[in-house]
Amino acid sequence: MLAVLNVISCRSVLPQKSDAMREPVQDPATKAGTLESTNASNNLPKHLHPKSRWVPANWTDLPGLAQDNIKEAWQAWLLSCTQSTIRTTSICTEVKRLEGQSSSAQLSWLTRTFQPYRVENLNAGTHADLGLLTAYYEPVLEASRKAKPGFEVPLYAVPANLKSRSPWYSREEISSLPAAQSALKGREIAFVADPIDAMVLHIQGSGRLWVNENDGSRRQIRLAFAGTNDQPYQSIGRWLLDQKLSKDATWPGIKKWLSQNPRRTEELLSKNPRFVFFKEEALSPVEALQGPKGAQGVPLSAERSIAVDPSSIPYGTPVWLYSPGPQTTLKKLVIAQDTGSAIQGAVRADYFVGSGDAAGELAGRLKQDLNLWVLLPR
Repeated sequence: MLAVLNVISCRSVLPQKSDAMREPVQDPATKAGTLESTNASNNLPKHLHPKSRWVPANWTDLPGLAQDNIKEAWQAWLLSCTQSTIRTTSICTEVKRLEGQSSSAQLSWLTRTFQPYRVENLNAGTHADLGLLTAYYEPVLEASRKAKPGFEVPLYAVPANLKSRSPWYSREEISSLPAAQSALKGREIAFVADPIDAMVLHIQGSGRLWVNENDGSRRQIRLAFAGTNDQPYQSIGRWLLDQKLSKDATWPGIKKWLSQNPRRTEELLSKNPRFVFFKEEALSPVEALQGPKGAQGVPLSAERSIAVDPSSIPYGTPVWLYSPGPQTTLKKLVIAQDTGSAIQGAVRADYFVGSGDAAGELAGRLKQDLNLWVLLPR
């Protein structure tokens, strides 16, 4: 089993996301074990992981299998195959061979080559296979290199003295203490208009900026996650709910409340002490078509990449995702390529929906039931 898992897993050294924080985690394939009990229908073993149990399933158990255009998942899979630990495997050779072929040909190979396993929580009761799906995205914001009226909210690179204390200054202290402000002087990458948009960028962990340069030119750059102040993340939406100030903790709901209570903006922001620092990355024409890099170290693919708990599902694993809900119904092949501090547990995923306002609208509202099946080579 260890050899099989290593075919579809890899190890990352690239933390990318902040408050759904994407930190490197040891590949749990090294801890995977096999239970003695077997599935009575096909005599395949269950597999036990630190946070999940994988139970053999039939392909007919996967909702929407015949309807998914799985060609859309192939680029994400190929990107996972670029990782050095798996790029030479026979599975990745076949994935490359099938690039550009029809969805029916790819599906035929998939069902011949892989065995689906239903992902279950270890300690759950009758609904062990039921979990939670949320979504995240890459914000796209207007920005200026210099502070000016309408663009006064700074986005910072890592301060030189970040490691001098842990935790570093809180969000509230950064906005008020001279020592913190002095440490950040000259570290401004750009300035945006809205403090809530800046908070969203902190939480998503990366984003794109349309920057008006000092010479009058305009170009798009990417801000990638570079570090935090080591303060704990606290949800400002949860604070609004707990204070009974709002019944809507989504980003659209938070923005609506602030539009009605603009003088309480700093008060609300201070409820999340965590602060994120960025690094600037140029965008080539190819990179402009891709998402930010996830914890696996490859660019994320819109609507085909998910963030998972690596103690449940290793990076690079092909996964069948099913989530019926009020915002959208998803039945599709996705690839586990990212993780985050808020993404904990066996049946838990964060769905990367892409870049821009439309993606942000869906990401801000998506929170619904989830079932997952991992696909292992036979």
